Amino acid sequence: MILDQVLLYKKSENKGFKEDKTSEKPIRSVIKALSWRVVGTLDTLIVSYILTSEIALATSIASIDFITKLILYFFHERIWNTIKWGK
Repeated sequence: MILDQVLLYKKSENKGFKEDKTSEKPIRSVIKALSWRVVGTLDTLIVSYILTSEIALATSIASIDFITKLILYFFHERIWNTIKWGK
């Protein structure tokens, strides 16, 4: 899914298409999503542990949160990258 975006970008780059200078490359969105999710997951882990006092449960919650929000953030970034408003 995410790798498809990166591969499609590489293929289109090699076919002589003009590079879009106003938008980010998909790999940049992936790295931004990963770095933000590390911060967000640590927050979720801490809050979950404070509320449950169980590290195993807090880790489970944080793990699911990491995966789902990483995917959502990537697509959120890619959609906003297509919107010309404010650029």
